[in-house]
Amino acid sequence: MRAAVLRTPAPVDSNPLQLEDLAIPVPASNEVLLKVLACGVCHTDLHIVEGELSPRLPWVIPGHQIVAEVVEPNGSSLKKGARVGVSWIGGTDGTCSFCLSERENLCDHPTYTGYTHQGGYAEYTTARADFLSVLPEQLSNNDAAPLLCAGIIGFRSVRVAEVKRGQRIGLFGFGASAQLIIQVLLAWDCKVYVSTRETQHQQFARSLGAEWVGGGTDLPPVALDCAVTFAPVGEVVIAALRSLAKGGIVAINAIHLDRIPQFDYDSLLWGERQIRSVANMTRQDGRDFLKIAAEIGLKPTVTTYPLERANEALQTIRHDKFTNPAVIVP
Repeated sequence: MRAAVLRTPAPVDSNPLQLEDLAIPVPASNEVLLKVLACGVCHTDLHIVEGELSPRLPWVIPGHQIVAEVVEPNGSSLKKGARVGVSWIGGTDGTCSFCLSERENLCDHPTYTGYTHQGGYAEYTTARADFLSVLPEQLSNNDAAPLLCAGIIGFRSVRVAEVKRGQRIGLFGFGASAQLIIQVLLAWDCKVYVSTRETQHQQFARSLGAEWVGGGTDLPPVALDCAVTFAPVGEVVIAALRSLAKGGIVAINAIHLDRIPQFDYDSLLWGERQIRSVANMTRQDGRDFLKIAAEIGLKPTVTTYPLERANEALQTIRHDKFTNPAVIVP
């Protein structure tokens, strides 16, 4: 098979992914062999390729938003030819206190697709059968790929924020995840208020139906029931907190923050306001979100790239180009 392989992390402008011919992988006893139909390109892939996430394998095939066809079910309940999705969490230990209490997203020993397990920038891959999601027929290969990380983690975020139908919801930052989840919120009759620094993102938010759009830390004209922050900037968290009505929740959808500035407890956090972090997602989050995406006709417009242009797809993320979600099609 062909695969885009990372041997040595380096800036994406130096084209660190190399197209190689490799043997088709052999699935382990709990895995299935998959033919990759499409693989979404995620910001986390950029962190892996450029070494911001320390390498875990001698070499790696990135990619964790994989739409694939089952080639070898390998004794699983999946049927040959079934179309499935693979996401960032490729497996957990299943025995820790988090896994046993329906919080597998917090497992201390997870497997990460495209990081600690070979991913989807390839013609074939393997994955644990019990961590696959059978994809709804309504979602095409290219439609489904960006949903498998950006979409699911956005959905996890609104769950952490305890969003309810008809509420006033703030989105602070408007990248791929926010652009997908706003469509779910609008389908739930929520009024959505978007704060983002990028002019093109502001225009896009208006075109999708946001109730109000402002700058990166601008406050909406009304108090919000909940908010989700997507920008990894502490000042944005404070702006989101400042926008809340009493009893509201801010969910932080970021792996890290630069810092959270000092803030006044009495005026910002008092009144049972809450700040929560969002960590990974569960299989149930993924299956619930994909069902909703099919029901509401969520179809992101994507830009496709062949395997040999994988570096170029990552470069659009590095240079913060306002483009459609990138999908690699082997």
